[in-house]
Amino acid sequence: MSGLQKVTIEGGGKKVRAKFNPSQISLSRSVNWQPQAGHTQDSKQQQHSNTEPRNLGFDLFFDAFEDGPNASVQGDVYNLLSFTEIDGEQHRPPVCTFTWGDFKPGSNRQVFKGYFKQVSIDFTMFQPSGAPCRAKAKCSMIEYDPTEAQQSRTPTHSPDHAKVRTVRRGETLHSIAYSEYDDPGEWRRIADMNGIDDPMNLEPGTELLVPPILRGSR
Repeated sequence: MSGLQKVTIEGGGKKVRAKFNPSQISLSRSVNWQPQAGHTQDSKQQQHSNTEPRNLGFDLFFDAFEDGPNASVQGDVYNLLSFTEIDGEQHRPPVCTFTWGDFKPGSNRQVFKGYFKQVSIDFTMFQPSGAPCRAKAKCSMIEYDPTEAQQSRTPTHSPDHAKVRTVRRGETLHSIAYSEYDDPGEWRRIADMNGIDDPMNLEPGTELLVPPILRGSR
C-alpha cells in the first residue's frame, strides 16, 4: 500500500475521513478473574472467567480554516457523533470500521470493528458567522465481539478448573461427571468433594463443587 493513508471511520451509512491522522492511539484489553470456589477466604485462588473485548482510543483534529470564510467542520463532527446514535431496528449503535492503512489493531490482526463508547468534541475556532472551523474529538471504541467469537475463547467447560454447578432435575453424579469430564466413571471425585454417599440421590437445586482434574491425577 503506497502513499499517505488517512484514518477512515465508516458505520451506519456515514463516513469520516481524517484530514490529520492521530499522533497517538491507545489499545487496551482487560482480563476478568474470580476467586476459585473451595478455598478459604485468606487463600482464594484466582480463576480466569473471561477476556473483555479490545478498547481503542484516539483523538482526531478537524481544521477547515484555510478552506474559506464559510468553511465549517460541522459535517465531519456530526457524522462522528452519529456513530453513537441508537439504530431503531438494531437497538444499538452501528458497528463501525476503523481503517488506517496497514495498522490492524483488531482481533487476529484485522481491521478494528466496534462500537463507539464515547465521542467528546471541543470546538476551538469559529468563523465570523459563528460556524466552527476547528475542532478536536476524543474518541473511544469497544471491539465488536460476536457471540461465537466469545465462545471460542471461553470454553463452556474445562476439566482443569474447579467450578460450582447447580443440580438439575434428573441428573446423577454419573451424568454430571460425563458432562464435566467426558467420563462418567469420575463421579466419585465429585462425591468425595461434596460428602455424598448415594450418587443416585441428588436433590435438584443442590450446588455441587466440581473439582478440577489436574494433569497426572487420573
